[in-house]
Amino acid sequence: MTGPAPTIDHLNIDALSALADDAPVVMLNLMRFRDRSLDGKGSGWDAYLRYSALAIKLIKARGGTIAWTGTAEAVALGVAEGNRWDYVALVRYPSRAAFIDMMTSPEYARANVERDNGCAAHTIIAIRETYNRLGSTKE
Repeated sequence: MTGPAPTIDHLNIDALSALADDAPVVMLNLMRFRDRSLDGKGSGWDAYLRYSALAIKLIKARGGTIAWTGTAEAVALGVAEGNRWDYVALVRYPSRAAFIDMMTSPEYARANVERDNGCAAHTIIAIRETYNRLGSTKE
């Protein structure tokens, strides 16, 4: 018998649940990696890759997709100190409910161990899309 999934630190379910859930949501992920994975199995990046292999299955199972990823290079506008990120990802979900369902599942709790091992910091910002030209070559 398994109990409820462990709570993911800093998951703001109340804030997400208070928003309208009538359209897809894009989650902006900002990540800073540890030099070494907490479990000693390689770098923070290595642990994040293990997390990603598990998480992508959970994302796809809920109708989501990774829309875009990139390596963060520098803070172009704003205070750089304390605002350094290594990697950025845009993940699109069909609804906020789909995201919450994934984040509170026992399967995600198991994947989250690798995320914690690899990420010194990970911030996710829920975005309501108002304009999208990703993938477009038109002006």
